[in-house]
Amino acid sequence: MVATGSLSKTDVDAIAEQVRNWGRWGDDDERGALNLITDAKRAQAAALVQEGVVVSCALELPVRPGPDNANPVQHHITRGGDAQGGNFGGSADYFAIAPHGYATTHLDALCHIFVDGKMYNGYDQAEVRSDGAQKNSIMAGKDGIVSRGVLLDIARLRGVDWLELGEQITADDLSAAETAQGVRVEKGDILLVATGRDARRASEGAWSAADGLAGLYADCLPWLHERGVATLGCDGVSDVAPSGVDGWPMPMHQIAIVAMGVHLIDNMRLDGLSAACAERDRWAFQFVLAPLRLDKGTASPVNPLAIF
Repeated sequence: MVATGSLSKTDVDAIAEQVRNWGRWGDDDERGALNLITDAKRAQAAALVQEGVVVSCALELPVRPGPDNANPVQHHITRGGDAQGGNFGGSADYFAIAPHGYATTHLDALCHIFVDGKMYNGYDQAEVRSDGAQKNSIMAGKDGIVSRGVLLDIARLRGVDWLELGEQITADDLSAAETAQGVRVEKGDILLVATGRDARRASEGAWSAADGLAGLYADCLPWLHERGVATLGCDGVSDVAPSGVDGWPMPMHQIAIVAMGVHLIDNMRLDGLSAACAERDRWAFQFVLAPLRLDKGTASPVNPLAIF
């Protein structure tokens, strides 16, 4: 059964003001909550590596169109061995990727979303022009994003393979998952939330996001702010769809990105990570993310890595 929250637009308006980080790290800041990841935090994360086991949290780049993939990745072999002769040859190819959407694992830059004409830290939306983002671009992560990662598996918490379309994850669910898994989200952590989307896709096939996605309800925002989450990732797009709040169609994107300055990792693959965590009964790990150094970019495709 899909839960239904009770927050009104007025409630979420107040939450947006409550969690706003504009000016917290200076009037010219473009890194947002990445500032919460300190050298000490990165060292703490590195100390979690005991086995050297690496788990990728990315989907394969989606080259086929589908109900969740209106802009498939273009991949062309520009030089193939089937058309070459002689004793020296090679191969080459070309990629074109539209990272935003519901199919490619990607990191949203803080310039990705506008609310009332503004983006994170009060910059005007006109700073994103036809020649690229002049403020809040993906270059905030140019030196990589490395911290302690924590996975909260909500499907596992509820004893199901996947959450239903439109099923809401509340702040109480996040706290309950912490208790069940014996872990606590801390300042500077990268939080990953699993809804079971991978299992549903494998069983039922791909579907349009217009039909719904499980995800975080707006009451999670104060929880994320209080815990000091530096980056938020999900096997969906973090937002539950529909949002359940009039006037706020995507509160995680609109408030976590714009008000809080939290970069979002969308469309992760988390089934392998969940299995690795369950096998070890260990839900915290070193997490490494290296967005492409795309000057003035609004996003980057990524291959996030959890290291045990």
